[in-house]
Amino acid sequence: MSDFSQGLALVISAPSGAGKSTLVHRLLQAFPEFSFSVSCTTREPRPGEQEGREYHFLSRQRFQELMEQGYFAEWAEVHGNLYGTPLESVEAILGRGGHIVFDIDVQGARQLRSSLSSGVFVFILPPSLEELENRLHGRGSDPGGDIANRLEVARQEMREAPRFDYWIVNDYLDWAFDNLRCVYKAETCRSGRNQELYEQLVAV
Repeated sequence: MSDFSQGLALVISAPSGAGKSTLVHRLLQAFPEFSFSVSCTTREPRPGEQEGREYHFLSRQRFQELMEQGYFAEWAEVHGNLYGTPLESVEAILGRGGHIVFDIDVQGARQLRSSLSSGVFVFILPPSLEELENRLHGRGSDPGGDIANRLEVARQEMREAPRFDYWIVNDYLDWAFDNLRCVYKAETCRSGRNQELYEQLVAV
């Protein structure tokens, strides 16, 4: 990353089960200059998740206390659980020219769109609703009733896709990741993010 580059906030959303978390994980492995926005949530940890890595796991009461204090850049209730992004950590990363990636639902993305001028918004689409249902069943972490609810929510969330800058269909993971990588690299080369570099060059 150039010392002259402005910080980039890459906001990635998708219906549950479309594979956005897998893509975000690969992005972080491939580009260590990225920071990951660790959100807070009131849901229970899934197997293998760790406090402070995937999420900060809070009680509903504590989350609501922080919400009232203006702690979150955005927050939303999804599938009966609360999710929120700490504002201070985001501002600190972008303020020093760092890049940050958000793995976030469409409600949170809608709020960030109005607060992050450096935001680039990517929506991950499943190849079909049938395939999305298969993935949710294969994940094995949701009861049958929850899967039906998630599919209905997915239909609603996909209506938000036109609001995003980029669409990536996660049919084949390697292809989807290559497209996501290309979005990131192209955005870091955007002229508006490198204005300071240009001004130094023409001043020589």
